[in-house]
Amino acid sequence: MKNFADFGLEPRVLQAITELGFEEATPIQSQSIPIALTGKDMIGQAQTGTGKTAAFGLPLIHKIAKEEERIVALIMTPTRELAIQVAEEIGKLSRFKGIRSLAIYGGQDIGRQIRALKKKPQIIIGTPGRLLDHINRKTIRLDDVQTVVLDEADEMLDMGFMEDIQSILKLVPEERQTLLFSATMPANIQKLASQFLKDPEHVSVIPKHVSAPLIDQAYIEVPERQKFEALSRLLDMESPELAIVFGRTKRRVDELAEALQKRGYSADGLHGDLSQHQRDTVMRKFRDGSIDVLVATDVAARGLDVSGVTHVVNFDLPQDPESYVHRIGRTGRAGKEGTAWSFVTPREMDHLYFIERVTRHRIPRKPLPTIAEAIEGKQRIIAERVLEIIEQGELTEYKGLAIQLLEQYDSVQLLAAAMKILTGDKKEGSDIHLTPEDPIRAKRRKPDIRSGRKPSGGYGGRSNSGGGYRREGGSGSGGNRGGYSKGGSSSYGNRDGGGYNRDRNNSGDRKPRSYSGGERRPNRGGDE
Repeated sequence: MKNFADFGLEPRVLQAITELGFEEATPIQSQSIPIALTGKDMIGQAQTGTGKTAAFGLPLIHKIAKEEERIVALIMTPTRELAIQVAEEIGKLSRFKGIRSLAIYGGQDIGRQIRALKKKPQIIIGTPGRLLDHINRKTIRLDDVQTVVLDEADEMLDMGFMEDIQSILKLVPEERQTLLFSATMPANIQKLASQFLKDPEHVSVIPKHVSAPLIDQAYIEVPERQKFEALSRLLDMESPELAIVFGRTKRRVDELAEALQKRGYSADGLHGDLSQHQRDTVMRKFRDGSIDVLVATDVAARGLDVSGVTHVVNFDLPQDPESYVHRIGRTGRAGKEGTAWSFVTPREMDHLYFIERVTRHRIPRKPLPTIAEAIEGKQRIIAERVLEIIEQGELTEYKGLAIQLLEQYDSVQLLAAAMKILTGDKKEGSDIHLTPEDPIRAKRRKPDIRSGRKPSGGYGGRSNSGGGYRREGGSGSGGNRGGYSKGGSSSYGNRDGGGYNRDRNNSGDRKPRSYSGGERRPNRGGDE
């Protein structure tokens, strides 16, 4: 592990890193920054959350002159959310040097972007579709680009952007530096690299373990009609600091968020039908703790990497094992522990076994929390809050009435009554009606690994036939991404046979604190 001062970065860049409170580089930064500074092409294989933004951002900022008035660096990302996040991170890292960067993405008024381009940014961060739009309008010229970064390249190709990326790269001068970052290295990524990179250096910090050791996984078998009560008890028993609850459809997310609010939980929903402003508002509330339960679909949550998420709850099982891995990867980040719970209806047990086989991880069964456990959990949190307030002091104005009450009533009864009020005394079954979702059936009957029988063969990737790969609501074909079918590797995702763990943070425990930036997993909402 290296200190940032060891890379020879200019003082104004180091000042920004110091101001952000970081000294030691993450593994991907330690390996990538020296290569990027030499001007060589590079392929970096690393999970999200490992500090990739700084790995390519710091060398860019170091090399660009403040006086430069041309676009000299282009960063392509799969989604608008990731474009915004990368731009924010570049902004923080370049604040003392004064480098100008601009995010270009779909969903934002193009006129506003054209006006911003007149301020002559040196770095453009954009999604392929909107970048091509600007290129066709001649509002962006790539004639002077010296460095191209392809961030989350596998995600971009998964979403069907291969032709757009090829069109854009053909417009960039051949004498350039190209840095490609990807969590996986399937054949289409290798083809792209061979076409546009020259003798690239390879850097890989992919973990070899199959399943995230810091995520405690469990499932509860529960009938569809009892799921909401199970969720309420679980939230009360576990008392998460921040939790993400996954629903299968947009309708489910809306109904579930409203139901949680009725029960007194600070919750809100996130799905693909929300406007960008609505999405930003919900995420801002979740990040600052105004809400502590975020209900989301797979599509909406693809771009989330909020620090401090302690719990993930799969209210509905995901359609495929890859989504399960992505979902639970929202917790247990940056060396912290996390908990992932899944609700499984009796008719979905085969599908759970299917997920276990593909992820090569047995998920233990736990009982439905009892009402007593839920009440105990709520009381424990209230007791902790009371003790915190006592330690803070400043209770003088409350002591007078407290003394009067203690003269008339038993102290235990008084405190018990106060805790009953503070815990909300929620009553089960109060006006909560969720539209039932059909159970997910396993694509084909497989031997039950719990029976000790060996499964017949590995998992051959996603099928693009029939209803296959459903994302948000509606029919399966509506969520299919252009018939994309992914390989035949039994380890699904990691092609080295080491199992699938595409979304884990590889930074481990580092002291002093390592810099992993504001990088987040992209939103599957696409390049709108």
